[in-house]
Amino acid sequence: MNFLHELFSNRILTAGVAGWLVAQILKTCVHMFLNREFVAERLVGSGGMPSSHSSTVCALATSVGYEYGAGGFEFAIALLFALIVMYDAMGVRRETGIQARLLNDIMKVFEDMGHSDISAHDKLKEFVGHTPLQVLAGALLGILVAVFLYAGLGL
Repeated sequence: MNFLHELFSNRILTAGVAGWLVAQILKTCVHMFLNREFVAERLVGSGGMPSSHSSTVCALATSVGYEYGAGGFEFAIALLFALIVMYDAMGVRRETGIQARLLNDIMKVFEDMGHSDISAHDKLKEFVGHTPLQVLAGALLGILVAVFLYAGLGL
């Protein structure tokens, strides 16, 4: 029971999870507003506005800064981890999504030409990475979530 109590009273973990949860809910709302349809996969899926990866790691880094200060090794690790995750979201993962979109278009062309061995129903996932704006929005959201949890709620 002590483990569960410690787990659920971990303020850094709470901030990171809250950063992810708020971003996923906002991402679903943005997608619903822009496309006029509710897609449940957006609640847990990657890609889209704002970046939940960025929100999570920035909430984590901000809460580590609150707990240990900016001069500690804990903050240095959390900050570098956040920067790597955000860089990856804009780089490799974004390019993967662009390539998936292109390959899906090619598969559709082949299917339309009558090649039955290729099916557009086996689409590759296109929502993988993020634009710099999506990453920035997620980062600011994560920082705000952590600040609200620490300053607003007095954690």
